[in-house]
Amino acid sequence: MNRFQIKIVGLSIALGVFLWGCLNPFAPKVQTLGDSELIITQQKTPEEVLQNFRYAYVFKDSLLYSDLLDSNFIFVYFDPGLGTSGQFVSWGRDLDLKTTGRLFRQFDVIDLVWNSTVYTNVQEFTADLSKSFDLTLITGDEDFRITGNAVFSFRKSPYDHKWRIVRWRDESNL
Repeated sequence: MNRFQIKIVGLSIALGVFLWGCLNPFAPKVQTLGDSELIITQQKTPEEVLQNFRYAYVFKDSLLYSDLLDSNFIFVYFDPGLGTSGQFVSWGRDLDLKTTGRLFRQFDVIDLVWNSTVYTNVQEFTADLSKSFDLTLITGDEDFRITGNAVFSFRKSPYDHKWRIVRWRDESNL
């Protein structure tokens, strides 16, 4: 081999190593669902919070999910099996983070689709928004499909100017 051939082989190897180094087999690929890509937003609007919410569910990102919830967060749902005619149940941020972490670990695939906006009311530092949704949970040979509405109350932080969820009332078919 002459010097020119050695340089070409060396450059080819260096280019191959460089390109291989750009790949991270442990990083999740950005999924394309429909026409939109799942990207993380800066939570500058309540809609951006819900975009991050979807990302957190699809990629099972509990760290991102925790940043969506205000320190005074409350989750509320109706349990028809309690009492004589059912009753509302609620829990705070800490229990919600534990429950969501278990949900992320339990299922192999989680897909959340936000559908139509039922209503929205955005003020300078607070907002209320209701969205219909489809949630698919798949593990092994079982899959669960949950549909309904989610009613959110948001607050804009005076410190980092991010919007966060203060209250989430689940109105699903579960």
